[in-house]
Amino acid sequence: MNRINIICLGVKDMEASVKFYRDGLGFATEVTENNPPIVFFNSYGTKLELFPIQELAKDIDEINPPAIREGFSGITLAYNVDSKAKVEEVIELARKAGGKIVKEPQEVFWGGYHAYFADPDGYYWEVAYGPDFQYDEHEMLIL
Repeated sequence: MNRINIICLGVKDMEASVKFYRDGLGFATEVTENNPPIVFFNSYGTKLELFPIQELAKDIDEINPPAIREGFSGITLAYNVDSKAKVEEVIELARKAGGKIVKEPQEVFWGGYHAYFADPDGYYWEVAYGPDFQYDEHEMLIL
């Protein structure tokens, strides 16, 4: 087992999240509804899924669903880019889409340049550039 096919984000307001990801950030999907029961976005390497958080908890365990908690879950998502300018572009895109910018673009101790934003449900995204980042033919970061 050495692959992640789908990352599912449990969301409280499907319509707000669809608008944020599809209409604001430009994630590709064939879904045209604003409030679908589930949505999958096409991206290189991994699909991003949005699913109502209450339904996700019931899908895990219908009798004893896990508690839905507020705040930082200890998980971040990352979008790596090939320039400092693209970090700033993506942060502005997230800002215009209604994301909360939690860390403005800045130099980082490891020699890169990054920023963080949170989506409507508080999921944190890092947007990062590293001078040594390299990508394969599928735009996947080579580490």
